[in-house]
Amino acid sequence: MARIKPQALLQQSKRKKGPSRISATTIIFYVLILVLIVFFLFASYRHWSSRSRLQSENHLSVSEGENTFVDSKKSELPGYAVLNTSKGSIIIELHKESAPEAVDEFIDLCQKGHFKGMLFQQVIKHYVIQAGDNQGTGATEDWNLRGKQHTITSMKHEAFMLGTSKGKHNNKGFDLFITTAPIPDLNEKLIVFGHVIKGEDVVQEIEEVDTDEHYKPKVSIGILDVTLKQKV
Repeated sequence: MARIKPQALLQQSKRKKGPSRISATTIIFYVLILVLIVFFLFASYRHWSSRSRLQSENHLSVSEGENTFVDSKKSELPGYAVLNTSKGSIIIELHKESAPEAVDEFIDLCQKGHFKGMLFQQVIKHYVIQAGDNQGTGATEDWNLRGKQHTITSMKHEAFMLGTSKGKHNNKGFDLFITTAPIPDLNEKLIVFGHVIKGEDVVQEIEEVDTDEHYKPKVSIGILDVTLKQKV
């Protein structure tokens, strides 16, 4: 039996313990898998990011559309009313922003002809003229007596302001008040929803008519009709 030399055994041992080499094909394969994983993650991120941005833009556009619709609806409402009375015309600018509910109700009643033929029931010089037959809010002369006890005036109730009584209105309950002087403390009584921009002389002419002891004009004075306008 032939003897194996020690040097040959040493070389065989080194060959067995040496690390095995990874082929280039295997390296390329793993690199491709890694690239595909990165590409998939990047594509998923782009997809969800775009979807989220699109949803945000759609929500924003819907909100802007709703706001535009509301704004356009407001802008379509008449901004002025012309009270054609037996003494002449009074042009009113309506306060759509500060008193929207009163303005909406006023416009609705105008379109139904509610104010056509309405008489001025009470005229108090240097105070107020009232058109309508609503008797449920207290006598206007009582307001006059109360007003004389106050010295602080309300900016909302300066001269030539248009208002109506507070509270629920029935079919005949939407009366009109036009102040002829700054009125103290009427916030609890009136809702101001407009002011006279032309026709102050007509208001003053109505104010000067003769009245009885209950401030009712001795000669009938009324509103012939009301014309609504976008612009004047």
